[in-house]
Amino acid sequence: MNNPLTNTEKDPRPLWSSLAERFSTERECLATYIALETAEVLAEAKPASLLCITNRERACGRNLYTIWKEHGHQLLADTPLEACELIDRGSSMMILFSHRVNFKNHLARRDITALLKRAGHGSDITPDDLLRCLADHLQHGHFPHEIGLLLGYPPKDVAAFMGLINIPFTCQGPWKIYGNPVESLRLAERFRNCRNLMAEQLSLCASAVQCLGGFAGARQAILATAY
Repeated sequence: MNNPLTNTEKDPRPLWSSLAERFSTERECLATYIALETAEVLAEAKPASLLCITNRERACGRNLYTIWKEHGHQLLADTPLEACELIDRGSSMMILFSHRVNFKNHLARRDITALLKRAGHGSDITPDDLLRCLADHLQHGHFPHEIGLLLGYPPKDVAAFMGLINIPFTCQGPWKIYGNPVESLRLAERFRNCRNLMAEQLSLCASAVQCLGGFAGARQAILATAY
């Protein structure tokens, strides 16, 4: 299931598959994918990223779904990331990768808790309870659009998309932008910078696992230039 809040069509972003060709092992391949696709989370620019891993063999002969099953959680042990498998259909798996500290702090913000309450969640819901609720929605075939709040999208954009507030649609970026687009577009550019800088580090480093776990050069470069 694609996230309707996003639009990756004609997206010129760096691709993990070309970067993973540098590394010979399955763990390094998976680390490349996670490091690139969660670059904004690792750079502490957003609280979480939602990834869909399909159960199929790629052109390189590897299957990220089966590699995740074997190595995924162990691979994250020395990183700031946590993974919540929201739904596993067998043919694909939807995983929320979050920053252990920033995710909880983000969900504690007043504007976030207020919108989550308007979306039908309790005002005192815990992060774990919220993830279980979102997973239950997905299990029953309903995409919970409030997940955009967990992904660090501007609250006004998520609320307008959900019809909770009435402000006009402005433009299509990586997500649908409503009202004054300046801050939303600035945030989208910040996310792109994080990904591009991580791609640069992955193209140079000796180990993608090191990049994922806080490889000094990658982390410092992203934090220094992503703002």
